[in-house]
Amino acid sequence: MSSQRIAPYLAGTVASTTGSVATFGVAIAGLTAMGATQSQTATALAVLLVGYGVLSIFLSVWLKKPVSVVWSTPGAAFLASSSALGVSFDQAVGAFVVASLLIVLTGVWPWLGRVVGLIPPQISAAMLAGVIFPFVIATVHAGVDFPILIIPVLLVWFVLNRFAAVWASPIAISLGFLLIGFSPEVGDLGSIVFWPELEIVTPAFDATVMIAIGVPLYLVTMASQNLPGLAIMQSLGFPLPVRRVFLTTGLGSAVTAFFGGFGLNLAAITAALNADTGAAKDPSRRWIASSWGGVVYILFAIFAAPFAAFVLAVPRELLLALAGIALVNTFSGALKTAISDDSMRLAGAVTFLTGAAGIAILGVGGAFWALVFGVLVWLLQKTAAAK
Repeated sequence: MSSQRIAPYLAGTVASTTGSVATFGVAIAGLTAMGATQSQTATALAVLLVGYGVLSIFLSVWLKKPVSVVWSTPGAAFLASSSALGVSFDQAVGAFVVASLLIVLTGVWPWLGRVVGLIPPQISAAMLAGVIFPFVIATVHAGVDFPILIIPVLLVWFVLNRFAAVWASPIAISLGFLLIGFSPEVGDLGSIVFWPELEIVTPAFDATVMIAIGVPLYLVTMASQNLPGLAIMQSLGFPLPVRRVFLTTGLGSAVTAFFGGFGLNLAAITAALNADTGAAKDPSRRWIASSWGGVVYILFAIFAAPFAAFVLAVPRELLLALAGIALVNTFSGALKTAISDDSMRLAGAVTFLTGAAGIAILGVGGAFWALVFGVLVWLLQKTAAAK
């Protein structure tokens, strides 16, 4: 078989591996912060992975374009940073449903997506950087507290970022879990089941939680996944039909929410692996890469339960540290965008500091208030400059 014939399958395998293995820890941290039990976490992971696989295959075959669907890693990081709100998992699931329906509405009413697009990218990026900041700091702290476990991981990640960036996070984080697995830091694994019980969660719709979790989750997902994903696909010559994509992913997200899933969204960075020339020289064959990547996601779902049990036995500070390694590049990119414009620098700084502070006002978490305060500062500066 020629290299060009196997290229789409190789690209799809790499994209799905890097898009899931490197961020498993972030997803698990987000679910457990929302109050999910081990069984509910395993269920959510398995259903999400199957959902990514099914939608990646369906949209790619339907549109004949390399459409990749993944979970929102920044969205999961936001959930993990919101543990102080003390929501129950059924309330969180209600918020997941609301965020999913907002994606559907974005497909039905394109003006909603345009409204989100009116938020300056510096403010959206600053909010994202603030949400991710605790993870990046956790990596530094863990490097001091657990140097034997974390410093080798950081060195491998740094070297691979120089020579094979696409594999840096998956390999480094896999090494981290391997080192931790043979260390005395891992707790009792108890009885590991191979397949979760597939628990259905009845959502509870609490207004405060919907504002504190549902709306920011939607905004983070749109700003960090869906809008960049559309832009990347456009730049690579694959403009996507926004209405059909958002209706499909939004409805799919709503279904998986009843199993604890927090969203099925367009891939951003990993989408380029399936849509670029590395997947196939002939653009008309690149949809094979993303559809094969969907098959890989479904295969990963088989191992969701035992992997979740292992990760949950890892001390939280080590889990956050490994998640931080996966998010360093995202954090640095967001921070760069946040301060890229001199006229937006103060608004970006206010947004970042509010998000990083981890505050809660009226039961609503920092990500929402970061956006509110950042937009207010931006509007005040804009008004003052117009006078």
